[in-house]
Amino acid sequence: MEYRYLGNTGVQVSQLCFGTMSFGGDADEATAGVLYRRCRDAGINFFDCANSYSGGRAEEILGRLIAGSREELVITSKVFSTTGPDERVRGASRRNIMTEIEKSLVRLGTDHLDVYFIHHFDDHTPLAETLRALDDLVRAGKILYPAASNFAAWQVAKALGLSALHSWAPFKVLQPMYNLVKRQAEVEILPMALSEGLGVISYSPLGGGLLSGKYGPGEHPEHGRLVDNRAYQQRYDAEWVYDVAGQFTAFARQRGYSPAALAVAWVGSHPAITAPIIGARNLAQLEDSLQAASIPMTAELRAEISALSIEPSPANDRGQPSAFKKPG
Repeated sequence: MEYRYLGNTGVQVSQLCFGTMSFGGDADEATAGVLYRRCRDAGINFFDCANSYSGGRAEEILGRLIAGSREELVITSKVFSTTGPDERVRGASRRNIMTEIEKSLVRLGTDHLDVYFIHHFDDHTPLAETLRALDDLVRAGKILYPAASNFAAWQVAKALGLSALHSWAPFKVLQPMYNLVKRQAEVEILPMALSEGLGVISYSPLGGGLLSGKYGPGEHPEHGRLVDNRAYQQRYDAEWVYDVAGQFTAFARQRGYSPAALAVAWVGSHPAITAPIIGARNLAQLEDSLQAASIPMTAELRAEISALSIEPSPANDRGQPSAFKKPG
């Protein structure tokens, strides 16, 4: 397992981050323990969670698993969604942040979080209020690095400007969606992260299973997120993504790679990505993704894989070559 610096924090993390969204849901506590121990055996020291995963159960399970080895690990969580019955108790207000951080710390059995994400941009709360609350948590020692998940580049840039103006602790880590068929992050988010020295742990490298080798044109398994989960169906509802999935699966197998491993390795090879977040419901799924760490992703291989998909237009829409595209 390779270790990389998390942006400009000086903290070294494993090249793969394990996401615990399945804990307490698709993976019961016993299965979660098996997955966690396999990750540790593989050298993963980086675990991502959220207050809303399985209604807080994911944090509780992760907290029990990390007991005794907390100082060896980099642990994240998130705030935005409610963890109680009142759907109105949500967002990035000072009130919700201050309430939810205490709940997360108790569930995780720790006195601090290494990285604390605002899970979504809050249209109803002034950004300055959110950032000041995060700065107070840093000063109190309850979080080390504020972070943003699912933010647009302009929202992150605005936040960095406000933090610099007021001498508040700035965002240090981003968590965007990024995979072979969801490449919007390449346009502004990833270049911005490189420019500003931000760590990036991207989620959904397999596109909800789309790039796992089980999907193609007219080809679907009986069960899976893209079959059973309406949100994922809507996220990947274009026919062309299944064409790409089929071509990618054939490409991977022709070269002797697991499609899932190659998909994760492709994401991790972008120069702005610190660590793709891998997830699993069972050990077989995890083993597939762990193989990504041993794939030698050359510039040539990345370019071949990238060519299977649609490259997004540049931010200024002039059509010049991408800064990360290998010159012909």
